[in-house]
Amino acid sequence: MVADLAHAWLAFSTAVTAAKAAGRPLVALESSIIAHGMPYPENIRTAREVESLIRAAGAEPATIALIGRRIRIGLSDDELELLGRSDHVHKVSRRDLPAVLAGGGLGATTVAGTMICAALAGIEVFVTGGIGGVHRGAQQTFDISADLQELATTSVAVVCAGAKSILDIGLTLEYLETHGVPVLSCEQDNFAAFYTRDSGYRADFRLDDAAGQARFIRTKWDLGLKGGVVLSTPVPEAAAMPSEEVDALIQQALNEATAQGITGKAVTPFLLARIKALTGGRSLATNIALVKHNAEVGARLALALAHAERGKGEVLP
Repeated sequence: MVADLAHAWLAFSTAVTAAKAAGRPLVALESSIIAHGMPYPENIRTAREVESLIRAAGAEPATIALIGRRIRIGLSDDELELLGRSDHVHKVSRRDLPAVLAGGGLGATTVAGTMICAALAGIEVFVTGGIGGVHRGAQQTFDISADLQELATTSVAVVCAGAKSILDIGLTLEYLETHGVPVLSCEQDNFAAFYTRDSGYRADFRLDDAAGQARFIRTKWDLGLKGGVVLSTPVPEAAAMPSEEVDALIQQALNEATAQGITGKAVTPFLLARIKALTGGRSLATNIALVKHNAEVGARLALALAHAERGKGEVLP
């Protein structure tokens, strides 16, 4: 009964409905990156390019947003434009879903919000830029992203370029370990750090091929071990920024945020905007490159997970 009531809030796009009928796997995409993460028109152009990359790989993109008191699973061009141009879009995490849906507001989903909606829609793979985490100085502020708790409870695989460089990545990984969230990496041993390829911290397991990743994830869920899996893949080398430069920029931006009294959820967008300004836009180019790469990795994973699901009746090795 609860599941039926929740599904009543979902509205699938024509393209997503057709993909489901044809048995093609879906890849969830967040909308906060469109509404809050990139400026117009780069946000819309990137969203369309990411969707095209997923389709080219054989899966169907399902960008998720809250529009007209429904959770939209898959967006039309007009809906993408609405999100990308509007100045009044709610940032929607777990806490915010009831308020925005009940009030009829326009909402863009964060990592946590997208995971919830993807799980309701039966989508197993979600592609984002970087996950949220434990903020620097959280020992005093207790500022920890809701993304981490969602990963502990919601069974969706999240493909990302690690955690955003502005976070305390060591504490973020400690939090995930405490809550039993496996952190996989592909293409390298270490966890990625968004703008830079290497955070300096090892991931739990390295699995480079999609079939191996899918076997790991399917085994976890088959065992009844609920919760997500993080799959970290680094930004392409040609687009990566030097870690020393990024660290210096982050510290400068953090100092400015403190001086201006910026706190709470306003810190992350402020830091990202300042880093973009300080780099003359180079950080935005890096952001776009990593999201596209994540989309390709996520589409391959979705296809492999679908294959693993179909092969469940086979004799186990």
